[in-house]
Amino acid sequence: MSDRVVALLFGGKSPEHEISIISAKAIAEHIDKQKYTIYPLYISQNGEWFMGRTAQEILDLDMSSLLKQHSLEETGYQLRNMTENRENDLFRFDFQQKGIDVAFPVLHGTYGEDGKVQGLLEIFGIPYTGCGVQASAITMDKAVTKICAAAAGLNIAEYITASSSDYLIDPSAILTMVEEYFSPPFFVKPATLGSSVGISKVHDMDTLPEAIEAACRLDEKIIIERAVNGREVEVALLGNENPIASCAGEIEPGGDFYDYTDKYISNAAKLHIPAKIDQKTHASLQESAIKIYKALGCSGMARADFFIEHDSGRLIFNEINTIPGFTGISMYPMLMENSGIGFTELVDKLLQFALEKTVP
Repeated sequence: MSDRVVALLFGGKSPEHEISIISAKAIAEHIDKQKYTIYPLYISQNGEWFMGRTAQEILDLDMSSLLKQHSLEETGYQLRNMTENRENDLFRFDFQQKGIDVAFPVLHGTYGEDGKVQGLLEIFGIPYTGCGVQASAITMDKAVTKICAAAAGLNIAEYITASSSDYLIDPSAILTMVEEYFSPPFFVKPATLGSSVGISKVHDMDTLPEAIEAACRLDEKIIIERAVNGREVEVALLGNENPIASCAGEIEPGGDFYDYTDKYISNAAKLHIPAKIDQKTHASLQESAIKIYKALGCSGMARADFFIEHDSGRLIFNEINTIPGFTGISMYPMLMENSGIGFTELVDKLLQFALEKTVP
């Protein structure tokens, strides 16, 4: 008989809404049902929380197929239809009354991975998987994370930041600043989004305004950084005070870079697990991943992303993701599986690490 009730939080208000549903479904399918009972909680793109039949029906969707067959707008319309006139399924934040023992937030991006939901759960005294409020908030901002990484002694790519409001007031000033710092190729990114949402690679200065406007539509803060000429590698991390690092995996993008389409729709990217790198570089990657994990105060889980520069062989820290994807093509569970921890055991360990932490 199941002895723990797990609130599985998925959906959310970020552009990574659909990916969250896919990740949550995979977790629900792999969780040890002899030890845990899933209590699905779906958060709509409007921020409403649904339980019961509505949450279960959305969790059961084959979202991967929907994304391949329909546009994001069409998929979003279908999800909104599924929550209409479902007031009886609205969740009233009565965690204790529902007998919930622990929460598993699978909310990628803003309003889920940035410390907001973590803070809410702490207010209600509910243990939860993954990083705490402070680490979640810090790692959500790519620029702040780079400052911390540099302070910890890791190499980072050169970057500058700008605000959407400043660009709206005086776009020419921002464009001039970027031109002074960079020549193509370089990236323009929203500072607080994941899954490569809103990222553009600029090869020609004529396309810079379009790239900045795309990022500004999604975030108040944007980051412009040098494109590293190198191999893209990732390391999965698991644990609280004494985390373990998985083997490194390499991503070979199907296009110019590993974008949203590559990750979730076309499946054009090739994943090499473990990465085809020498033992010394592999060990350095694992050491660097643990170093940034501890420096940022992470707990539970994270995935650290690096580049191996072609010319110099240097490791360049890119970013860290505190609620990595759990889809069928996500690196985090695959890296852990290659390191000897299968999906079901991984979910169990994450829940145990959550229960070990003291909720303030």
